Amino acid sequence: MIAMLGMYDMPALQAANDRFWNLIRAQLGSGPEHLTRDKDVWTVWRDPKLILAQTCGMPFRTRLHGHVQLVGTPDYGLPGCPPGYYCSVFVSRNDDDRDLAGLSTGVFAYNESLSQSGWAAPITHMTQANLHPAGLLETGGHALSAQAVADGKADFAALDMLTWLMLQQHSNLGTKLRELARTTPTPTLPYITSMGQNPQVVAGAVRAAIDQLCDDDQRLLHIRGLIDIPAAHYLAVPTPAPPKDGGSTTAQFVD
Repeated sequence: MIAMLGMYDMPALQAANDRFWNLIRAQLGSGPEHLTRDKDVWTVWRDPKLILAQTCGMPFRTRLHGHVQLVGTPDYGLPGCPPGYYCSVFVSRNDDDRDLAGLSTGVFAYNESLSQSGWAAPITHMTQANLHPAGLLETGGHALSAQAVADGKADFAALDMLTWLMLQQHSNLGTKLRELARTTPTPTLPYITSMGQNPQVVAGAVRAAIDQLCDDDQRLLHIRGLIDIPAAHYLAVPTPAPPKDGGSTTAQFVD
């Protein structure tokens, strides 16, 4: 059996995620003693012994739908978003006063092309405004995208709102970057389980564990509850072309 809560698992949150999983495991009465942190996420998501993991909306609708089961969607209580929803936040350096149109003439940092918040949502947002980044920098992670902007390797980036809040709380990047725009909210990163599990049982364990989290861990993880969002809502979110397939860019830069 395997479990992973790696989407929001920066060092400052790992102990809280461990306690969260221990509560879930106690409710289930079975499961691995420890969360997996040393395997590729695709290996975990596709593992037939998967008990619980969190994925991103874009991987779910493009590759995982029909191969895994939805458990539920965490509600992070994000400002300006309905329960169980999130958005992307465009960020730039504090000393760069250009608006989104001005920044689009520069380099856009994104974590990967299968990310809803780092690629799909911001590219859809910019395309609707007839904006097209002049250059791309693929970083491999939201925090790395933020760091690339802070270091001057990129002009702007899009981070999911929860990551942006956590970076402001647990790193100095929040003091180096400013928010300049937000995308339309979409369903946030869902919990999934393998086809061989009972998703209702797993969902019940997650809900009970959320209720049992101490106040400090609830604040650290920003988690308020578990929402039932149908798969159709995830599948209806627009999917822009990736860079290699002629996305909305004219150049690509890779670290």
